[in-house]
Amino acid sequence: MALSIWEALAVFAAGIGAGTINTIVGSGTLITFPVLLATGLPPITANVSNALGLVPGSVSGAIGYRAELRGQGRRALVLGVTALIGGLCGAILLLTLPSDAFDTIVPVLIALALVLVLLQPRIAKAVRRRRETTGTTHRPHGGPVLMAGLLLASMYGGYFGAAQGILYLSLMGLLLDEDLQRVNAVKNILGAVVNGVAACFFLFVAEFDWTAVLLIAVGSALGGQIGARAGRRLPPTGLRAVIVAVGIVAIVQLLLR
Repeated sequence: MALSIWEALAVFAAGIGAGTINTIVGSGTLITFPVLLATGLPPITANVSNALGLVPGSVSGAIGYRAELRGQGRRALVLGVTALIGGLCGAILLLTLPSDAFDTIVPVLIALALVLVLLQPRIAKAVRRRRETTGTTHRPHGGPVLMAGLLLASMYGGYFGAAQGILYLSLMGLLLDEDLQRVNAVKNILGAVVNGVAACFFLFVAEFDWTAVLLIAVGSALGGQIGARAGRRLPPTGLRAVIVAVGIVAIVQLLLR
């Protein structure tokens, strides 16, 4: 489908916004997806084009957070394999399930994730006290609970992806003994993996719009660098506040969709 110059500029700007917000928190899809629909693309084509276009943004954001990734290579690998499996399953579900299959449960999941993000400091302190009392050590990869949670979150990410990053941050913030910025760095890796595997799958089995893909790809790559510079400067409290604000907007938009 041919885009007008104004539609192309809107898609490009949405790509920048999505890449920026995805790197800091997540939910960039809530910016690009409505814009693609407004240009006249069918929902599935818009979703697939969006997933393809956001891959460079996820990679760009991960590169921007490379300092916070130091010492987390093995963790990123282990969790990344889980995300890859979940993302592929979600991409398959996108082409087999009705487009409104997750509409009811997703706002509930995001709300729960926001509650966990808000309570994370208190829960983390309680967990640390318990470990000190019992003499147990934390699991560097979060254990089976985190693996199961990330698998489900990644399935959702491969299916649609709005607020996927918030789900990742809440799960890892709760189950990993790490600073929130270092958790955010791993989140960007997982987002890149899920978007990447979904994109590879869609290239062979789904329809997409190359113009929209390229505009979002360039915009999101630029936005990934902007988001990394802005996000890394935020203190934990500020980052948590941004996560909650974006999450509330995501819930409202999904409920009104």
